[in-house]
Amino acid sequence: MSAQFDPADPEFIADPYPVFAKLRAAAPVHRHDGLGMLVAVSHAACSEVLRQRTLGRIWTDATPAEAFTAFNLLHRNSLLESEPPRHTQLRRLISAAFARGHTERLRPWVGALAERMVDTLAARIAEDGSADLLEHLAAPLPIEVIGELLGVPDADRPRLQPWSNAIVKMYEYGRAPELAAAAERAAAEFVGYLRELAARRAEDPGDDLVTDLVTVRDGGEALTGDELVGTAVLLLMAGHEATVNVVGNGMFALLTHHDQWERLVADPGLVPLAVEELIRFDAPLQLFERTATADTTVAGTVVPAGTKVAALLGAAARDPEVFADPDVLDVGRTPNPHLGFGAGIHYCVGAPLARVEIAAALTALITRLPDLRLAAEPRRRSEFVIRGLHELRVC
Repeated sequence: MSAQFDPADPEFIADPYPVFAKLRAAAPVHRHDGLGMLVAVSHAACSEVLRQRTLGRIWTDATPAEAFTAFNLLHRNSLLESEPPRHTQLRRLISAAFARGHTERLRPWVGALAERMVDTLAARIAEDGSADLLEHLAAPLPIEVIGELLGVPDADRPRLQPWSNAIVKMYEYGRAPELAAAAERAAAEFVGYLRELAARRAEDPGDDLVTDLVTVRDGGEALTGDELVGTAVLLLMAGHEATVNVVGNGMFALLTHHDQWERLVADPGLVPLAVEELIRFDAPLQLFERTATADTTVAGTVVPAGTKVAALLGAAARDPEVFADPDVLDVGRTPNPHLGFGAGIHYCVGAPLARVEIAAALTALITRLPDLRLAAEPRRRSEFVIRGLHELRVC
């Protein structure tokens, strides 16, 4: 069947979930002529797309290639854009570096950082009557965490968010040429910066992930310089964009469904379940592509070799076959088998750290600002693939 939605339509961007419900009711897989691919909309079909080994992440350089040298370098050497056997080797090396205790090392630091940021947010509310939760918590928190994880000096961390914001614009459909050019400039600057940082860590090791990525070995094999850079940039973009939008979208949902906010304030033990529910309820990543490496069937639909198919994660997250009352926000929901961190071999390697960040933000907010309310209707970003807000004013 043919899917009928315009990913640039402001009304669709504002609330895509009724459209997804109609698509799910009609069929689990549709062709979207505008996107030029098949789209899976049921939880089962999306899970198949993410798990089937004949549906891979096949990177195709942005063109013209000479205009996107740095952007293409990052993605050719990214764990996310590789398949076995290269993916297996990369993931083994990266997982070995992560396994050196970085998430647990950072856990108390992240909690204290979130508390300081919420205190700043509270001070701005007291001074001005309202303040932007994105500006004071959701956006800076993951940047500081990723900076600390990678060992980026404090003075350089303000550069990370603009780089991430610019690069991820390349993932949207119908982007303007000036945004593509800005993405390449940001990629080139970040590549240069990370090469210098890795060289410094090779000479002067620290207690950070870049040091471990420089030194990690598996049977004598090590990450190349390009693979190290691609890994660090992936962590920045995935870690920043996912976390800022889970916190932003999630707090908008909680303050709109104030009974669930009050429930969380009354029972902080629900925070781990609430983290999963916020990821599910308004997915920060709405679409994830695969390409068929051989003729494949997804939910009864044939996907010929070379054909692109996407999992619409926001649609999967509202599937009534899997989630009872899927349009209801329930901070105590369990089980909650959302696909927000992916599935299969491309399951997000940074998921444990992302959960720590989101939980820290929620805990600091419910304990320090239990009477928090929306001060204005938020401004939503115009992009479809990466779903988020420009501003979330609270009082």
